[in-house]
Amino acid sequence: MPSARRRPKPVRGEPASLFVDSGAWIALASARDAHHAEADSLFRTAATLRLPLLTTNLVVADIHRLLLHRAGIGVATRALERLEGSPRLTVAFVRPEDHRAARRWLARLEDHPISYTDAVSFAVMTARRCRTALSFDRHFEIAGFELWRSG
Repeated sequence: MPSARRRPKPVRGEPASLFVDSGAWIALASARDAHHAEADSLFRTAATLRLPLLTTNLVVADIHRLLLHRAGIGVATRALERLEGSPRLTVAFVRPEDHRAARRWLARLEDHPISYTDAVSFAVMTARRCRTALSFDRHFEIAGFELWRSG
């Protein structure tokens, strides 16, 4: 497991795959989000490069919950349909070993307010050998992963 002290710089260039966090999906969906323009650009670049995308069912649940309460049933349902229809996206469903690894991440990073969803994301990224996240969440850097930026 990477050290909590390591602070990698955002990755520029082409990673083998990208883990997509809920904040990136929400920024893409909401024109009012502070990161909307950057998210739109990053997703377009990822599509142009045909990068495989990875997320978890817990991230999908976060997206659905947030959109349901902020924008309504229709918007939340359409978001699920778009995610399910994406040929480049793999949704990893949490397994018992991911849960155990997430608990280890939470213990290792106990001085940081890391959510269980993020800890599961770290576990899945580690298991799938995905080192790069499309995220605006610094917790990925705290955990030793790289944030991807195009350009």
